[in-house]
Amino acid sequence: MRERNRAAEPDWHNAPVPAFGSLEARLLILGLAPGLRGANRTGRPFTGDYAGDLLYASLKRNGFARGEFERRRDDSLELIDCRVTNAVRCVPPENKPVPAEIKTCNGFLATEMAAMPRLKAVLALGGIAHDALLAATGERRSAHRFGHGAVHRLSGGLVLADSYHCSRLNTNTGRLTEAMFDAVVANLKMEIDRA
Repeated sequence: MRERNRAAEPDWHNAPVPAFGSLEARLLILGLAPGLRGANRTGRPFTGDYAGDLLYASLKRNGFARGEFERRRDDSLELIDCRVTNAVRCVPPENKPVPAEIKTCNGFLATEMAAMPRLKAVLALGGIAHDALLAATGERRSAHRFGHGAVHRLSGGLVLADSYHCSRLNTNTGRLTEAMFDAVVANLKMEIDRA
């Protein structure tokens, strides 16, 4: 897939997309995978497509970001006490990760979380991200069911919060509104500040 993308768009990133934000952050935002024309193009999670518009605006409103988000990697956006990554590091075929990709990338997620000494909470954007986080932490899926707005307390004290993914599809269908997403982020901010 990457080779085909490189041939079609040689000026794009077309490689595993690194996380954005400090390893010292207390909050980790976990998305699904880089979008073909978003992070796969720009090389920064949630940058270059609609999902980033909603995500980064909410992070700014809730004190997790500053600067201007302009759908490009070299904008002035900075994250505050927050890091953004994906469960799958490369753009998947047809934008739909398969279980083998998720499993392969899960080791990277576990390693990244282990390198975050102040990590208190994870916001999982969608069910696949939720399940990937549980796998990376060794938690049982049956004990922590995904649900928009759900908050789970994992062993070791980590808080897992769930939201529907901030995709154009979810917002166009009304499954997720800006207010719904903001409420999840604001609630998580209070959880982190209490911890």
